[in-house]
Amino acid sequence: MSGQETPPPESGDDGAADGVADAAKQIAELEDLWRRTAAELENFRKRCAKDVTRARVQERAAVASRWLPVLDNLERALEHAASNPELIVEGVDAVRQQALSVLTDLGYPRREDETGKPFDPARHEAVSTIADTNLVPGTVAHVIRPGYGPDEEILRPASVIVATRSE
Repeated sequence: MSGQETPPPESGDDGAADGVADAAKQIAELEDLWRRTAAELENFRKRCAKDVTRARVQERAAVASRWLPVLDNLERALEHAASNPELIVEGVDAVRQQALSVLTDLGYPRREDETGKPFDPARHEAVSTIADTNLVPGTVAHVIRPGYGPDEEILRPASVIVATRSE
């Protein structure tokens, strides 16, 4: 054999004691491994929370920076409020178009909800009703506040007045 043989235990107690010692050692190793894994998981959770917070801050800053030119143009319009009213209206309309462009670039285009289209509770918020003989009942009679966003992710539904049966 290998030159040195292990002598048989003299009593049955030594074998059982060795088994218990081996089991206790294995339990200690598994507990250590479990504690290390739990600590790694906690550290990973903290890192993920920091990453999410950092990403939110960066995204908020990116969106805010997209709105700064709109704000600058509104302030310019206010500076020239005493000048030609027609130019002011043109300037405000240009700023409005710029704001709509920012929303579209962010993935939330203005929805074109038109009079006469069917009322859809997923896309519209009914704020009132009106009896109108020229419109089919259950259709949009007037858009009070436009909606924004694609069908899959509406940022804000349009506030509308819905046509009802004329009485």
